[in-house]
Amino acid sequence: MKPWLFDILACPIDKHFPLELYIFSFENKPEDFANFIENFEKRDLNFIRKEAIIDIKQEDKILFIKDNIIIERTELKEYISLILSSINELDHVIDKTPNKLSKKCFEIIASIIKPKILEYLDNFDPTNINNILPELYFLNKIKLEIEIESGLLFCKKCNRWFPIIDTIPQMLPDEFRDEEKEIYFLQTNKNLLDEKFLNQNLKPFRI
Repeated sequence: MKPWLFDILACPIDKHFPLELYIFSFENKPEDFANFIENFEKRDLNFIRKEAIIDIKQEDKILFIKDNIIIERTELKEYISLILSSINELDHVIDKTPNKLSKKCFEIIASIIKPKILEYLDNFDPTNINNILPELYFLNKIKLEIEIESGLLFCKKCNRWFPIIDTIPQMLPDEFRDEEKEIYFLQTNKNLLDEKFLNQNLKPFRI
């Protein structure tokens, strides 16, 4: 599961959004996260443009932009607002992996990228879009190139949890879920979840 998918997932039972995302493992190697961080710190605009992830075009003196997160061409100010919404979804992500570099990536988004994009929006000037291109590029890399191998989605409204197994979120109605398999999943990963979480009235199964 890619983090981008988390932006649109709601509980299939009560339609609550956003969910909480607990990440247990990534398919990515630590060096992948190291590369994301290194490229962000270089701020090489020529390199970013060559990758062609972020497409910016001007029509009648109005800038339009799209990327792998906001896939429809969108007027710049609206695009920035949508990107901020996508960033805010990461407030509900809990990285339980031992990967220090993945945690650093999420920290960069929260402590550096979000404030910078908010500042850009507050002082909106389309001619300064290059000032945040490295931030937008980094976000696209994290949202689209990270693959969550194992984890758990949790609905705080109805206390339902849904496992992510082999990159696939298992979000079936209760009657189609495999109780034995999913309890085993919880037991296998309970060391990554605190007692407060496990002691809730988890649905449809608990240990």
